[in-house]
This record gives sequence, structure tokens and C-alpha cells, in this order.
Amino acid sequence: MTTIPTDLRISTRELKVYKVTFALSAVYNTVWGVTVILFPLLPFKLGNIAPPDALGILLWQCIGMFVLVYAVGYAYLAIDPVRYAPFALVALLGKILGPVGWVYGWWLGHLPGASGLTIITNDLIWWPVYGLFVWKTIFRRAR
Repeated sequence: MTTIPTDLRISTRELKVYKVTFALSAVYNTVWGVTVILFPLLPFKLGNIAPPDALGILLWQCIGMFVLVYAVGYAYLAIDPVRYAPFALVALLGKILGPVGWVYGWWLGHLPGASGLTIITNDLIWWPVYGLFVWKTIFRRAR
């Protein structure tokens, strides 16, 4: 059971929102990661995007593996968010840097715009909750 330090100013209701969000993140990352590892061409077919060469497919599966590994961290966050708060910072950094890398690749013409749908579901939709949680548990607390 999570004990909320008094200096965090997180309500029990708010903590429940974090736990549910982190649990959903774990499930989402598990499904997405396993799908990309086992069926790497599926997202390209669904997005009507030309598939990469063999090396690109292996790199794509590697990304799927990273996403799957993050699911473990999200599961720990769902169980005890306060205890594992530093992992939320690591996750948020990945959710910020992933879109930055995508924009760079798109800007150079290496990635089609349709590939940005993955950025929305893998990263952008999670920003509000992860950002607020990191702010409350790490940055504001450190001040």
C-alpha cells in the first residue's frame, strides 16, 4: 500500500488516477510491444506506409522490445507510484524525446506523416498525467 508523504500534497483520489493511468500504460506497452515484435509489418500495413528493409524491420522490433520493457516499470508505478516515482521521470523523458526524434526524422523527409500516429498513442496522450506526477513527486518536492 502506498503511503503518501505529507509534503507531496497528493490526494487519495489523485493517487488512484495515477495508479490507473500507470496500469493502463503497462497494458498498452505490453500489447504494443508484443505486437511490434511478433508482427512488425502490421503497423505499416495499417498506416498504409511502405515497409522498411530487413534491417529496418529488426530495428523496429528492437523499438518494440524497448516499449515492452517499459511496461514492467509502468506496472511498478501502478503498484506504488510514490516509491517508484523516479521511473516516471525516465518514462516522461522518453515520451518527450521520442516525439522530438520523430519530428526530426519527419522534417528531414525520412518518416511519413502517418507514422506520427504512433507518437500520439505511445507518447503524447500520456504527457499530462506523467508530467503532473513528475512535477508533484520530483520537481516540486526537490524545491
